Amino acid sequence: METQNTTTENASRAPKLRGTVTSVAMDKTITVKVDTLKTHPKYGKKYLVSKKYLVHIPEGSYKTGDSVMFQECRPMSKRKRHIVIPAAK
Repeated sequence: METQNTTTENASRAPKLRGTVTSVAMDKTITVKVDTLKTHPKYGKKYLVSKKYLVHIPEGSYKTGDSVMFQECRPMSKRKRHIVIPAAK
């Protein structure tokens, strides 16, 4: 049986995250804040948890406040382990 190569087969299975750019001060790196809504196990109250990621940008320019999508990749440095997924145009 022959399989066909499609873009979905070649795409990474790493989960994609969406966040807001908070810093563009570094070269080829942006800081992205991801907000997650969690529920307290006992009381059921929902609360917001934020986490910052260092994300590699091979090309392109981003400004503070932009919304970006990124995914996990091989380690680029000590703390940088994600890469931006370019928006389809």
